[in-house]
Amino acid sequence: MLTVVVAFSIMIGEIYHEGRSNMQREIAQEAEYLSDCINHFGGSYIEQLGNLQNTTRATLISPDGQVLYDSVEDEITLEDHSKRPEIIDALANGTGTDLRSSDSVKVQRFYYAKRLDDGNILRLSKELDSIFIIALSLAPLVILMTIVITFIAILSSRREADRLVRPINDLDLNDPLKNEVYEELQPLLLRIDRQNKETAANENLRKEFSANVSHELKTPLTSISGYAEIMKEGLVREEDIPKFSEKIYREAQRLMRLIDDIIRLSRLDENEFFASKEQLDLYDIANAVCDRLSDEAQRRNVRITMSGSHETVMGFKQPLDEMVYNICENAIKYNTENGKIDVWVGRVDGVVTLRVKDTGIGIPESEQERAFERFYRVDKSHSKETGGTGLGLSIVKHSAMLHGAVIDMESKVGVGTVMTVSFVNGEAAV
Repeated sequence: MLTVVVAFSIMIGEIYHEGRSNMQREIAQEAEYLSDCINHFGGSYIEQLGNLQNTTRATLISPDGQVLYDSVEDEITLEDHSKRPEIIDALANGTGTDLRSSDSVKVQRFYYAKRLDDGNILRLSKELDSIFIIALSLAPLVILMTIVITFIAILSSRREADRLVRPINDLDLNDPLKNEVYEELQPLLLRIDRQNKETAANENLRKEFSANVSHELKTPLTSISGYAEIMKEGLVREEDIPKFSEKIYREAQRLMRLIDDIIRLSRLDENEFFASKEQLDLYDIANAVCDRLSDEAQRRNVRITMSGSHETVMGFKQPLDEMVYNICENAIKYNTENGKIDVWVGRVDGVVTLRVKDTGIGIPESEQERAFERFYRVDKSHSKETGGTGLGLSIVKHSAMLHGAVIDMESKVGVGTVMTVSFVNGEAAV
């Protein structure tokens, strides 16, 4: 619409300018012709002229400005014309022109004056259409053109938009890199492909997690159900009942630990901790964990030593305690007879650090990357003997992420493992 308005304005201006130029040439030619006739036939010729265009006004003026003849008005009623610009120029130079609104007819006219041989002035004038009149006369055509142009623009722009958008609408988002589309969309397609892979990986993890949970829950429940059924049917000798009861109790405890670990891991996934973060003494937490695990360490003939300094971190007490507990508990479960565990808290290059070193069975280098996966066990037979759930290091990993900490593991089969947790950010993530 703006383009139409601008084009219309330019067109009207050009038509007005061209029309005025043509009229000036025509009236000059007409004045030359009439002046020659009057010079030849006398002043009365103009009064007898019948072929003068009805749009042209002719006036005969004496050198002193008196109107001798006018083809439109009564010359008696017309005022003195000696002050008119075109008359002054004609008397001085032979011809004169002017463009103004006529005092007598109240319209804009172009005046052309020529001095005759007898000294009188012949003046011709024509009414000049205003820009407004020209615009008004062209308005219907412009409106029609606007409607047509708008209709064509709508159709063409819609067709062009459809053509441009069609490759995007036809994208195969399940396999985005196989699409042949605009180069500018490649970063988006790469991101979608990456998200698809992450979604697929997460879905696989979810399915694997669900399958593992089902299997891990079913195993102790099957044992509990089997022992209970044997006892219910009276197939157990009285002296064996305590042994069967002990097995049922152990399997129930294993089931409860598994459920507790799943709940903890779920809460870590969702950051569901209602307590506010606070300044926590990492040394005190590690020392308390060692005290709680001392009985289990004694049963397995493992010696725990605690050393270091009191260092403070900003965090959540429960998940931080669970992280330290699981690291130390794993160090006990997977240790050797008469093994040792060294727990140290301090600073390394200004970073608060927890380090747990054991003399256990170690983890093969090929399996160290998977050690933090849920339900993953390096030594499945040993895990079954110790009652492990396979979630301990997953809890450690998520708790470390919650606290902005970095975990480093160095392990060698038959030598032992060193777990280092560095609180590089110093603040708990929320």
